[in-house]
Amino acid sequence: MSLLRLFLIISVLLLSLDARDIKPLFRLHASGVVTDFVIDGFELYASTDIGSIDVFDIRTRKVTRQITIEPLKDFKGELIPAKIFSVDRLNGKTLFVSGSADGYRNVWVHDGRELKNIIRPSDKLVIQEARFIDDEKILFGTLDYDMILYDTQERYQAYKHQIAQGAFSDIELSEDRSTMITADESGEITVSDVKSAETLALLSSENVDKVYKVAYSNGTVITAGQDRRVGVYPKGGEPYHIKSDFLVYCAGLSPDGSVGVYASGEENDLQLFDVSSGKKRDRLIGHFATLTTIRFLNQNELFSAGDENDIFFWSLKE
Repeated sequence: MSLLRLFLIISVLLLSLDARDIKPLFRLHASGVVTDFVIDGFELYASTDIGSIDVFDIRTRKVTRQITIEPLKDFKGELIPAKIFSVDRLNGKTLFVSGSADGYRNVWVHDGRELKNIIRPSDKLVIQEARFIDDEKILFGTLDYDMILYDTQERYQAYKHQIAQGAFSDIELSEDRSTMITADESGEITVSDVKSAETLALLSSENVDKVYKVAYSNGTVITAGQDRRVGVYPKGGEPYHIKSDFLVYCAGLSPDGSVGVYASGEENDLQLFDVSSGKKRDRLIGHFATLTTIRFLNQNELFSAGDENDIFFWSLKE
């Protein structure tokens, strides 16, 4: 064994000895299973599977109010909760997508006073996620991987563009909401201009199967894949992937794009890693269910949620 190889092995072992298991500082308990959440200032908006958006004050850790929608009637005429699939916030408005009895979707905008139903099942759209672009325009991602830019003032589709033939998985927007990063069942990531839907880049070297989630921050993209890979596309660096021993359901990035985190293993841990080197750092332990959403509050604090009622808060300084 060469001295260089021996040095590298020792370095990796020393780094692993420095790694810690971090437990959550606290949990926010939602009214139902959390399906998505978004952070807006000192508030966290959590969508649930029982037709409610729970609004938490992060400082007091309490629910301050709720946005609710009426239950649905199933084919037997019985009332069932309307699952909410995604939630977003911009300039005091809340945007969310809910299911309907016939499989199509409702899209809602709450301005703080009034709740408006802007897309109904009669529009025959299976929208998976909706994101604000500005005060007037909203981006929809459908199950068929159509990206739709919808003008709420004029009530028309500025465009409807199919990104690829595969089924849609996830969407993230750049910080200024001018660029969309989308994923599908093929493992390919498409970077597109929001205003025109023009493809700016294709990222396809690191996943060979469905990407469940994509994270974007400061020019860096990482993916969570069914192929047990975390695809990493660093800003200004060479792409690579991290192999996991289990399906990777979720991933997240710190605001500056230097720290990545992904769902790791059957115990639903979160594994931190250094984006520039790919080296693993601390683990976050405590989740009971499959991870679905990870969002950083700042460079050293983050929230995560899975198929459970609790949202976990972590401090990387602890």
